[in-house]
Amino acid sequence: MKCSELLAMLNEYVDGTVDPAICEEFERHMAGCNPCQVVVDNIRNTIILYKGNEVHELPIPFQKKLHAAVRKHWQEVCPGDKPE
Repeated sequence: MKCSELLAMLNEYVDGTVDPAICEEFERHMAGCNPCQVVVDNIRNTIILYKGNEVHELPIPFQKKLHAAVRKHWQEVCPGDKPE
């Protein structure tokens, strides 16, 4: 499984609506792909935060810096496999 394939089905995976065989592929991929592990962990943590209905705003400059750092790291780790 490629990173882009994992990202395409990420919502279903996190929601638990993906076929168990595909879940096994997700787990194998994430075992060897730290960027995908980080993405999935961040989504899970975001869901946990939002379940409490608390708003946690990040300053715009920090958001931009974080976005740029994640994109740069992704391109270094997965060259040619751009996140969508």
